[in-house]
Order: sequence, then C-alpha cells, then structure tokens
Amino acid sequence: MTLPLYPLMYDGLIRAALAEDLGLAGDLTTDACVPADARAKALFRARHDGVVAGLDAALHAFALLDPSLRITTHVGDGDRIAPGTVLATVEGAARPILSAERTALNLLGRLCGIASETRRLADRIAGTGAQIVCTRKTTPGLRALEKYAVRVGGGGNHRFALDDAVLIKDNHLVAAGGLRAAVERARACVGHMVKIEVEVDTLDQLAELIDLKVDAVLLDNMDVPTLKRAIAMVDGRMITEASGGVTPDTIRAIAETGVTLISLGWLTHSVKNFDIGLDFDPA
Repeated sequence: MTLPLYPLMYDGLIRAALAEDLGLAGDLTTDACVPADARAKALFRARHDGVVAGLDAALHAFALLDPSLRITTHVGDGDRIAPGTVLATVEGAARPILSAERTALNLLGRLCGIASETRRLADRIAGTGAQIVCTRKTTPGLRALEKYAVRVGGGGNHRFALDDAVLIKDNHLVAAGGLRAAVERARACVGHMVKIEVEVDTLDQLAELIDLKVDAVLLDNMDVPTLKRAIAMVDGRMITEASGGVTPDTIRAIAETGVTLISLGWLTHSVKNFDIGLDFDPA
C-alpha cells in the first residue's frame, strides 16, 4: 500500500512555484492576448508509456489560481499508461489554465518520470526478494513528493531526513576515530527506536562491523562477486544494502546476490522527465 499525499504536504510548494512563475507582474502574455471571458477545455495527455504519480498535486496549481475550474482525473497514481492516454481534463476560464500550465507540467513530468523508472527497475528484479530504495539525493523542496513517486513506482524509501535514523558513512568514521568508536557513540546517544546503519567499503570492515551488532550495513561500490561474499558473511544478521555503480543493466545481478535493498541516488537526482502535453480542445 502506498502512503497517501495529503494537500497540506504540497500546498505550500505549489503556491511557491506559482509565485515564482508569475513574478511581480503576473502572466503578461495571457493577460494581454486572451480575453477575460475566454473559456477552454485542456487535456493532459501522455506522450509515451509509463506510470502516473503526483497527479492531484500537479492539478492543485489550477485550483489555487481559480477554484471554479472543473478538474476531472481519468487515471490515478500508480496506473500504467500508454502513449496518448488522457490523464486529466481542466475546464473553465482560459486565463488561469494557461497561467498554471507550466507549474503543473513541470511537477507532473518530474514525478511520473521517477515513478516510471522505478517501476521499470522493480520489474527487472522481480522475484529476487530485493527492493529498490531512493536516497536523500532529491531536488531541494521536492523530497516528500519525489519519495512518494518512488513508492508509487513500486520502490521504497530510505531516510527522509537526517533525523530519521543513524547512517554512519566513511567521513563519519574518519571524524569519529574509527568504526567501533562511531558505532558505540551512536548507540549511546540515540533512543531504542532509532536504527543504526554503517557504510563499509571492504570485507575487512564488514567483519569488524558484524561483531558490533548494528541494524543494517551499506555495502558501497562492491562488485557482484564481493557482494556475494558479503551477503554470506552477514548470514541474515542485519539488513544489507547495495549502493554505488547500480545501472539498469547490472541491477538484476546485484539483486540476485541476496541483498535486501538496492539504493539509487540517480533515481531522484537525474531521472529523465516524463513527457506530458497539455492541449486545448479546439471545440
């Protein structure tokens, strides 16, 4: 089950995006050449296949500019769509539809792109028991929505923020004075509900970590043979996460090592935008 997005989670974001686009003088082009009483029916149409995500959040841009607009959705988040599928229609005054168009399309294209790529990767590793998760490498201000899109696409979420859990990485180990010192300090500071994960680069580090009994280990930039050895060493005693160098071509082999999670930073920081058009019905 995908946790829902409540309007309170994106209302401020959409307001800020609209304010950014409208600037100090509003939509000069639309206000100058479109009559105030002009009416329109606009259709959101997919230009290739994929997975829908963030539709209600994107359509919220129209409701903010004109609550009287009639907004109809024809698909829902998580639905697989084919080229030409109409996602939603917006009917009413033409001016607010034109002014909100880019904000809505920017957000919807971004979130559908993330969900679609997540779904393609999840399909590639189906049956292995591994799960794809995103990271904190998100667009500033869009983290909640981008992580939602990953869930819609069939993936899971890593930490939402620094206060979610302890993730001790290589620089932490240097600053703390070593692996054991870092883990012992972390365990002494956090509550019993907080999980501790540690990043390791080598099997020697992993051997030391196993004795410290943490909740999860991040196996960083290990090739498939090394990952297999690491999974065998852990032997189910903690959650295992593979990260670094994961591509669509290598993800199946990585999943088949028995790793629990596969984390992908590029899933949110550089995924291809989903192409959606907003076209006015000439009728």
